[in-house]
Amino acid sequence: MDDLGPQDWIRINAADGWLEFDNCIEADKELNQITKGQQRHPEVLARRFNLLAKADCWHNAEKIAEEIIELEPGSAFGWIHRSDALRKQDLPGTARMKLLPALEMFPEDIGIRYSLASYECVLGNLPQGKSYILEAFVLAHEQKCKEDWKRRMLADDDLKPLWEIWDEVEI
Repeated sequence: MDDLGPQDWIRINAADGWLEFDNCIEADKELNQITKGQQRHPEVLARRFNLLAKADCWHNAEKIAEEIIELEPGSAFGWIHRSDALRKQDLPGTARMKLLPALEMFPEDIGIRYSLASYECVLGNLPQGKSYILEAFVLAHEQKCKEDWKRRMLADDDLKPLWEIWDEVEI
């Protein structure tokens, strides 16, 4: 895939700005002005995913994440976001099943383990959820971002059943 040109980057940055203001219509206009041959570029698709997620269009967001996986199977972005879109469609079992192959592909990715912990909790599989969240926090400690992930966990209602184990994940 060709690199994006300067004008396409201007459009991407403008779309990001509109999304920060929750203005999906203007963000969409910006993305639609990107060069036709670059509409399937992973950076453009990532912004398209963000736009659809902000608009709660989870089925379409899932399809965009699938495209990203096809174009960049070595990037965790598509894998995590596809499963997030499935979870938002109330399909946590499918979200888990589709994300499991990414565990081996991305052994250092905190987000994959975090997401799997969330899906396991929603499905009532608390021991497995606990196992994934512990793995996530070992990685977060090694990557020196444990406090960021702790805040995220404590704000995530799906992980509420695991909040009481926080003392166990102090590393």
